[in-house]
Amino acid sequence: MTQRNLLEVDWTRIPAPADDGSAAHLKGMTLPPVSLRATDDTSVALSALRGRTVVFAYPRTGEPGKIALVDDWDMIPGARGCTPQTCAFRDLFAELKAAGAAQVFGLSTQSNAYQTEMASRLHLPFPVLSDDKLALTRALNLPTMEVAGLTLIKRLALIVDDAKITHVFYPVFPPDRNAGDVLDWLKANPAKGLSKD
Repeated sequence: MTQRNLLEVDWTRIPAPADDGSAAHLKGMTLPPVSLRATDDTSVALSALRGRTVVFAYPRTGEPGKIALVDDWDMIPGARGCTPQTCAFRDLFAELKAAGAAQVFGLSTQSNAYQTEMASRLHLPFPVLSDDKLALTRALNLPTMEVAGLTLIKRLALIVDDAKITHVFYPVFPPDRNAGDVLDWLKANPAKGLSKD
């Protein structure tokens, strides 16, 4: 099946993911010292970042005109919508920063090369991190799904304050509302007593 428009999705025709409890353990966890390659050619250890960090994770973005990973991708709960989610964070980036996010990152298990093409094509103002070796995914025991022999992170968003996870958005649906929900939470829960980066 060829990818249709990656941004225009009728969410009423897409199955919503259920809360399977697989992210319940994350709140309160301290991030492990794992470095990941970013689309801006840096190596990022989220555990070393001070202040408030927003990390949104997704299974994998598609490429316009390319074949979907599997024919029934859209029918896998939580699979469709990575590009709309990412673009929403792009569009609200300045507001997220103004609401207290010292930094914003995307995260997937796709390769850095794949992510770099996507970040350039979508004009992202923030880096995307590649966990293609599953180091952070396994260290945090992030919720995952197996599709076509690949381990993909289920869609979620984390608020991290001085390396400690203080809030988790999971499950996320529809994906294009995630950035707005994160922004609302940041405004309602201003960071207090955090380190300045």
